[in-house]
Amino acid sequence: MHIPDGFLSPQTWGTLGLGMIPVWVASAVKTAKSLKIKQVPLLSLGAAFAFVIMMFNIPLPNGTTLHPVGGALVAIILGPWAAVIGITIALVIQALFFGDGGLLALGANCFNMAFVMPFTAYYVYRLISGRSGITSPRRWIGAALGGYISLNMAALLTAVELGIQPLLAHTADGRALYFPYSLAQTVPAISIAHILVGGVVEGIVTGMVVLYFQKANQPMLSLYPPGSRPGEAGPLGGLSLKKVWVAIAALIILSPLGALATGTAWGEWSAEELSKMVGYVPEGIAKARGSMLNVIPDYAIPGWDKTLFQSATGYIVSAVAGLALIFIVVFLFNKFQVKGERSSDIR
Repeated sequence: MHIPDGFLSPQTWGTLGLGMIPVWVASAVKTAKSLKIKQVPLLSLGAAFAFVIMMFNIPLPNGTTLHPVGGALVAIILGPWAAVIGITIALVIQALFFGDGGLLALGANCFNMAFVMPFTAYYVYRLISGRSGITSPRRWIGAALGGYISLNMAALLTAVELGIQPLLAHTADGRALYFPYSLAQTVPAISIAHILVGGVVEGIVTGMVVLYFQKANQPMLSLYPPGSRPGEAGPLGGLSLKKVWVAIAALIILSPLGALATGTAWGEWSAEELSKMVGYVPEGIAKARGSMLNVIPDYAIPGWDKTLFQSATGYIVSAVAGLALIFIVVFLFNKFQVKGERSSDIR
């Protein structure tokens, strides 16, 4: 569901990018006020979970793939504003260092996965959970439905953004300058896959994790209770993160499973793949430069991805490197927050 550079016209990625600026600013301000200094490691955890879970590609019968996002779970645990920051960090690192998504398309990807998805998931969860107790079945049911609905909402927006491109920019003979498929093709192709498979996976993962927390780590669900307003985090309580970090480590070890999926996610093709499919490479896609760094493109170590073992190694190295970068970014955010809290104490 990542949109690569060159697939969107400047009108689209520019509008969505500018639209995300106030969202990012509001998220940074509200998150700094909401999460206390000792709770900031949870932001690392949320971003790390989203980064790793997006590496798990699920093969589909039509030869393409899709992946979960994790935005619903992060929103439920940390609140939607913190989720915006956490998912954005993951998406920036994916685009900048791994060529997953694009820098110009970053605003669109963040709008879909880091803004619309967390807020949709949180309010569905809140609507169903209400002020129910920590162990109420309404919690995990609300989480599962929040994951399902929110991922499908993000997928639908992606389909619409891609599908309107032939209408926005095309040559005199009708050739699209950017993404070449129309709404009549993108909406069913992307939405049906997520309705039948992607949303189900996102919902199951979100619901199962919440159910686990209900039984084994209830403070994770009390940090941001459903009755609170966005920007009002609850107490840390007796929160235990050890098992959560163990789970993240397990996901890193299992991340090579994403390499077993064959095909490319619908709408995320390379220029070469598009040329074979439609007979030409749209001008905007041909000129796209993609990631600035692209250190480990597509989570594969350059020149060392011929065997299954090498591919698996590339995935694990990518996961570890991505998490290290996430920790650095959140550490800097923490430093900024510490200075802000100290300044408030002085005043």
